[in-house]
Amino acid sequence: MSKRQNNFLQSVDLMTLVIYFSMIALGWLMVYTVGYNEELSFAETVFDMGTSIGKQTLWVGISIVLMMAVIAVDWNFWRTFAYPIYAIAMFSLLAVLVIGLEVNGATSWFKIGPFTLQPGEFAKFATCLTMAAFLSTYDTNLNKPRYVLIAFGIILLPMVLIILQPDPGSALVFLSFFIVMFREGLSPSLLLFGMGSATLLILGLVFPLSHIVLGMIFLITFAMLRSLGVGYRGMIGFLVLAIVSIFGMVKGFKWYVLGVNALGMFMLGYLMYTKRKFSLALRLGALLVIGTVVAGVASYTFNNVLRSHQKDRINVWLQPSKCDPQGALYTMIQSKMAIGSGGLQGKGFLKGDITKLNYVPEQSTDFIFCTIGEEQGFIGSLGIIGLFLLLISRIVVIAERQNSDFSRQYAYSFAGILFIHFFVNIGMTMGLVPVIGIPLPFISYGGSCILAFSIMMGVLLKLDTKRFIG
Repeated sequence: MSKRQNNFLQSVDLMTLVIYFSMIALGWLMVYTVGYNEELSFAETVFDMGTSIGKQTLWVGISIVLMMAVIAVDWNFWRTFAYPIYAIAMFSLLAVLVIGLEVNGATSWFKIGPFTLQPGEFAKFATCLTMAAFLSTYDTNLNKPRYVLIAFGIILLPMVLIILQPDPGSALVFLSFFIVMFREGLSPSLLLFGMGSATLLILGLVFPLSHIVLGMIFLITFAMLRSLGVGYRGMIGFLVLAIVSIFGMVKGFKWYVLGVNALGMFMLGYLMYTKRKFSLALRLGALLVIGTVVAGVASYTFNNVLRSHQKDRINVWLQPSKCDPQGALYTMIQSKMAIGSGGLQGKGFLKGDITKLNYVPEQSTDFIFCTIGEEQGFIGSLGIIGLFLLLISRIVVIAERQNSDFSRQYAYSFAGILFIHFFVNIGMTMGLVPVIGIPLPFISYGGSCILAFSIMMGVLLKLDTKRFIG
């Protein structure tokens, strides 16, 4: 072994590299089994560029070569050219809106001969670099509104351009950058605010606005009573009022119920003012207003803005009883059947009946986990989940051992994107999250995803070698 090869093996994180190659290999096998044809030989299938596995074989080969080439590039290149790479990525997102190929109602791909490339996947990598470059600037302070707004802008620009395609599922992945922002000092109160807003958005898609507002009034009234030091008798009275209010709401007296409870809340607010607790009452009132607006916007958007197929996706997730089993709910039923039919050990490689008959739409891309569940069973599915969790935890370990702020922040950005992809993709095959159409990294069929994630992996491994040179 040459001295150069020995230095490479000593500096690169071999565990992460082995996990990467393992996932690439497993993904290739799963794409092969989805497109398996008993009438064709192995060579006829794998080397035919007209088949999914033929194209995937090419993409895997290019991805591995590209990942190794990225490792060979000087680590300082990525920080120096982070902003130009981001600008190129944003330009490509604009260009695809004009000259892109439309597939399934979304103009998200460039067509290059027999292949297509999705610039949104590479925009994730560019945003990783740019977020790390911005956060690692010596005067950046996420406790100051100016820097928080700039960071939000870096995230929002690609999100807006991708939503215009429209591909809202891919746009939501960019919310993962809040993970690195919280790691670097963003206030936890913003995290709580974001989680609360997300909860109200979901509730607004399911329940009437009047019910949500009443629930918020209950919570705020309870907080006011606690701040005033009201005893158990007062709390019992509040509980009785809440029960009567819920009964009245069910009977259709919603405006009377809301009026009485709102009046009581305002009286408590005045009492808090006399007790010199007006600032707390003001904040609670502001939360009520903001919460009402968020839930109201969600409800209005669902009922008046979203298209029927978009409503169906949300109903499949939150209200499946309202969906047609032969229509919008069909994919989810088949997905769960495929995963459940694998049992403990699975049916075996190339022996999945549901996989062979192609009952699950998009089985090689968004729903590749169904094939894993059917052929490899619970044990194989758990193995894939464990492999992803091991990779993410390894990236976090790599992040925390860096002596460079840029390297640490890039690693956390990459870990966040990988986690969202993993969690959402597997969750949507089981009905735990809405079907938003994002692939399972390294496993799903598709060139753009495997290329982009391989580049991100290569940059991570290269940046990690910097710890040996200070």
